[in-house]
Amino acid sequence: MSDIQVIDLGKAYKTYPSQWARLAEWLIPYSKPRHSLKWVLKDINFSLRPGEALGIVGMNGAGKSTLLKILTGTTKATTGELSTTGRVAALLELGMGFHPDFSGRQNVYMAGQLLGLSMEEINRLMPSIEAFAEIGEYMDQPLRTYSSGMQMRLAFSVATAQRPDILIVDEALSVGDSYFQHKSFDRIRQFRKEGTTLLIVSHDRQSIQSVCDRAILLDKGKLITEGLPEEVMDYYGAMMAEREQHTIRQERLDNGKVRTISGTGEASIHSVSLLDERNKATEVIEVGSPVTLEVHVDINHDIPRLVLGFMIKDRMGQAIYGINTHRLNRELVNLKAGEKIIYRYAFPANIGKGHYSIALSLSRLDSHIDTNYEWRDFALVFHVINSTQPDFVGTAWLDSNLTIQRT
Repeated sequence: MSDIQVIDLGKAYKTYPSQWARLAEWLIPYSKPRHSLKWVLKDINFSLRPGEALGIVGMNGAGKSTLLKILTGTTKATTGELSTTGRVAALLELGMGFHPDFSGRQNVYMAGQLLGLSMEEINRLMPSIEAFAEIGEYMDQPLRTYSSGMQMRLAFSVATAQRPDILIVDEALSVGDSYFQHKSFDRIRQFRKEGTTLLIVSHDRQSIQSVCDRAILLDKGKLITEGLPEEVMDYYGAMMAEREQHTIRQERLDNGKVRTISGTGEASIHSVSLLDERNKATEVIEVGSPVTLEVHVDINHDIPRLVLGFMIKDRMGQAIYGINTHRLNRELVNLKAGEKIIYRYAFPANIGKGHYSIALSLSRLDSHIDTNYEWRDFALVFHVINSTQPDFVGTAWLDSNLTIQRT
């Protein structure tokens, strides 16, 4: 079993005004310091119980990779305490520790020994490593002939040849084909069931929400927020949209969910409702029934262009369907303060039974990252039931028609 304790962790690098200042500090050790400290991590605190999975998110330069390097021991922290137990396997940089002139098989032996495996263990594991990597005859070819995806296959296969107590994965899994990414995440999920503690850095919302129990958000070396993956990813999305001191706030709803609202406020959502086929507001709908999403919008300042988008998410926060007026070529232009707009999206509820939420976006262009007037998660929560259609599994109702021919 394994756990991780991080207490007041910090990492700083020395910066010097010139090379001469660096040399003088080295030659005159008892003189005044000639450097300043640049903190890339500061006051990081979190703990991870055995078998838990933690997602680490943040913009480039937030300190994510530095944190992982400290956790794996490749970089030493400047301040704070770190406690880990169990065998650690890490995928930080693609092919780290591999030599381009050696064959894949030779690199497996070198990387395996760096992970603490004996030659006997590597020999025993080699067939399963080859089978999982699926690179065929390239196993005995020089690594320099590999594509980045093939290197990823080999690196992941070696790092996970034996179930580690702690698995640390950086953005490495974003490289390669989708088939191997699915295969890799299946192995990660299996390790989790068997008790492996997981830390994963990814910008992929689905990866974080489908694999992790919790997530933390780093920004400029500090831990901004920690919580359920969906709540943290919502805040991260809002933070990415905040480029001009837009407001970000979070509200806790009656059902315990945390709603994130952000934007400039130049346009705002006044009300939102889901209407059934009788044009009545409802929170419970039948599979396949026609519904209309009605959104009332207030224009608070003159704006050149307005796009409304909505996204349906399941109870795990996974995106089910999303569309906006930009993609439908129905954007509005030259809006004046005081105008009120009513949008109505009509669609059949061809989704499976369960709980769903709707996120809304008011923006200038296709994405709320560019001029976000308002982004609102959990703008509406509804429930889908199935009392009229054959019972089925999944989030999409395809209404399949069956024909059978027997001879």
